[in-house]
Amino acid sequence: MVPRVDASHGPGTPGSGPLPHANMADVAREAGVSIATVSRALRGRPGVGEETSRRIRAVAERLAYVVSPEASHLSRRETGRVAVVVPQLAPWFYATMVGEVVRLLRDAGLDTLLYEVDGPEERGRFVEELPARRKVDAVVLLALPLTPSQRDRLDLLGVRVVVAGGRLRDLPHVEVDDLAVAHTAVDHLVGLGHRDIAMVRTSDTDETPWEADLLRSRGWSERLRHHGLEPREELRVTVEIGPRAGVEAVQRLLALPQRPTAVFAYSDELAAGVVVGAREAGLRVPEDLSVIGVDGHPIAELLDLTTVDQHVAEQAARTVTTVLHLVGRTADGDPVDPAEQVGHAAEPLSVVLDHTLVVRSSTAPPSSAG
Repeated sequence: MVPRVDASHGPGTPGSGPLPHANMADVAREAGVSIATVSRALRGRPGVGEETSRRIRAVAERLAYVVSPEASHLSRRETGRVAVVVPQLAPWFYATMVGEVVRLLRDAGLDTLLYEVDGPEERGRFVEELPARRKVDAVVLLALPLTPSQRDRLDLLGVRVVVAGGRLRDLPHVEVDDLAVAHTAVDHLVGLGHRDIAMVRTSDTDETPWEADLLRSRGWSERLRHHGLEPREELRVTVEIGPRAGVEAVQRLLALPQRPTAVFAYSDELAAGVVVGAREAGLRVPEDLSVIGVDGHPIAELLDLTTVDQHVAEQAARTVTTVLHLVGRTADGDPVDPAEQVGHAAEPLSVVLDHTLVVRSSTAPPSSAG
């Protein structure tokens, strides 16, 4: 039972007039429905009966309540914003993840603050100054490489943190198994008959570890050993990130006394550069050099490039689902009804998605001359 309260001093009883600071909870109380139902009705969302919607709107009008995202966030001591921190925006993986995350957060009524922290100095400055502190309800770290001391400072953010495209300590995360991704790529090439398999990766010019790179590189070497092949360190080529990184990698590989017959590239963009470099050197792909990448980039389909698809859009969607769970919102942006909280709390906070091998014409058995 709701206690009677003097309308001049707080929430009114049925039939009371306008309130100076009416909020959604007041409307829900007077209309006899949940806050989530009020939110859906006043925002024109589906799922509310016509009669109930009319009653809610009548109560809102009587209490002089107007839907205001800013006021709603303040009443719950929320900002209605999520920070997305990304090391780079140019690579397709990051651009796609950011675009999908921002779109889905917007659909849920949340704004985004985007921080690009390119390079070790920018990353260090962000972690040292923590500009997102007290400005957001949650922070999404998109495959952000951090030193151990930088990871420790994340505790000072004072808000919920979700990691996408990797994992940090015991924080909620969404990722693919990058070790298994490398195993899949190597298994495919070995299955075709290749024995001299190179790995091409990029460097950010500093010593900060990138988890996906470490795992894929480790997966390459351990899977070769699994097949009875000793990984040759000269076939693990690291080039500085850039548009012609793959071309440079091929040039270095072709200078070796014993050339590889296949290349496993860290990303599809890098694999595309490998294909270009091979053709510039007069090699045929896949007859002289098989090439496989990782991502599921549209360029892989354009170039008919074999890839391990890591389902980036799905990673983004699951990341946003995790964020919404942590901030107590539905995908429509409604606050989670306390009556539904039990089921809502069951949402997994650590998600490892499957990957898919997509075989195209850039990989084939090695030629007899190889």
